Amino acid sequence: MQSTQKNMKKSLLALSLSLSFCAHAEVTHLQIDSTEPYGTFRSGEYVLIKGKLRGEISPKENIPGLDQIKTNSRGNIEYATKLVLIMPSEKGHSNGALLVDVPNRGRAYAQALYNSPRDEPFQSGTLEQGTGFLQDYGYSVAEVYWELGQGAELPSFTDKEGKTRFAEGVGFAIMRDAAIFLSKAAADSTGKPNPLKGQISRTVASGKSQTGRFLKTFLLNGFNMAGDRRVFDGMQIFVSGAGLLPILQTGTGPESSGNASPNFTTPEMRGVHEKQLTIGDITNEVQARGEVPPKMMLLSTATDFYSLRASLGRTGASGTTDQPIPTNVRMYDIAGASHVLVPRQPKDCTMPHAVLDWTPVSRATFLRLDEWVTTNSIPPQNRLMALEQASEKIPTLPAPKHLPNAVIQVPQLDIDGNSIGGVRLPDLVAPLGTHGGQNSPQTFTCSLIGSYSAFAINKTERDLTKDARLSVKERYTSRDDYVGKVRQAAAVLMQEGFLLQDDAAVIVQAAASNQLFGNTNPNPNPR
Repeated sequence: MQSTQKNMKKSLLALSLSLSFCAHAEVTHLQIDSTEPYGTFRSGEYVLIKGKLRGEISPKENIPGLDQIKTNSRGNIEYATKLVLIMPSEKGHSNGALLVDVPNRGRAYAQALYNSPRDEPFQSGTLEQGTGFLQDYGYSVAEVYWELGQGAELPSFTDKEGKTRFAEGVGFAIMRDAAIFLSKAAADSTGKPNPLKGQISRTVASGKSQTGRFLKTFLLNGFNMAGDRRVFDGMQIFVSGAGLLPILQTGTGPESSGNASPNFTTPEMRGVHEKQLTIGDITNEVQARGEVPPKMMLLSTATDFYSLRASLGRTGASGTTDQPIPTNVRMYDIAGASHVLVPRQPKDCTMPHAVLDWTPVSRATFLRLDEWVTTNSIPPQNRLMALEQASEKIPTLPAPKHLPNAVIQVPQLDIDGNSIGGVRLPDLVAPLGTHGGQNSPQTFTCSLIGSYSAFAINKTERDLTKDARLSVKERYTSRDDYVGKVRQAAAVLMQEGFLLQDDAAVIVQAAASNQLFGNTNPNPNPR
């Protein structure tokens, strides 16, 4: 009897906390401005919805500046933000998963991360269909805008100097409240239906670079809980280095306080590389509060180690020993990859830009993450590049002075200059050049796009350029030899869970049509 009463009290307390949260932190109004057809995919028809969310939060939330902001008649603080949904129509089929993508500097990223084609990489901000991967598999996608000056209307106050200051940390509350509303609510406070009502059984977040740091900071500071409910069941975080996002402060705008990050020009910038550097540091704090952390995948590229201090995300602020990776986390380094892919050569970069298409790994690991969340199917084990201490041979962003014991490490390289270890796409297993090196000068753009240095075609060309690397025709006896090695590498990656069959076919096709080996058709114009 006593045990039953205790359980009832616990349940009532949890319900009370949940109701209390909903009364003070919630989306209150959904505004739909437009709905238009998006396309037809294997899962059915999709629509593109654009609109706005309005909500309110308690001034008692742990967000700097709220105590200075006027409240409404209910004693709460109001906000509003832009929303974009790409979701199945009535003639489409949802797989039950909502992907909440965190826009980077006001630019949507999901289509570039998951739907980008091989030969014309998508840039952030696009809503194009591309390969249609997310839609073919039945995912609903929400772009929830959170950033000062980039679609989010953040609450503000006037300080003693007469300046308008914005409570930038409300961006975390916006992401939390929007995700809960879209995945759980039937309607807003006015009775307007949630378009995703009844379709969502799990919610996963994705963020790249700045917004990968957003998600880690979101988790660290308790925003992945809404009352007694977990917001995101999974997170896929791309190229976030070892950093956090310094927006738990008030800013004067017009840009977000999270818009900048340490670079070769401002290596001592504070707020990004501070106490919590590894995902283990963050997970330990989350678990110490009694929360169950989400299942997470963190993907890094070669250029992140040169330009974003990514090695500190493995070692922390001291020494060169990797810290333990929590059981709810997988870390994958993509060998030879660059922080960002661009379709054209930037004018101010002296070396050819990186060309390794790593979106196939994004797609395959995203499906593995969803299976992990849904059925607890174990994903591939951690796959990391071998590291060594940075030297002056390759320009590398040094450790900040406020971390005197931090050691920056970079990928170990093989005889061709390619990274050793990590997830190795067929382009690295059967290379035609050196992928993912540092570019120059070390501007923000050039240091993140990396470089590609093609091998000489034959020994004669190699001798002329004094290139120590073997030429293409010294490595491969024929196009068939090359394509065979690419096909074998693709088969291994599929077996390991890092490549999908559709992407393997595209990679093999690209190898088979490569013109470096010349026209090998003995009768090109048969009669």
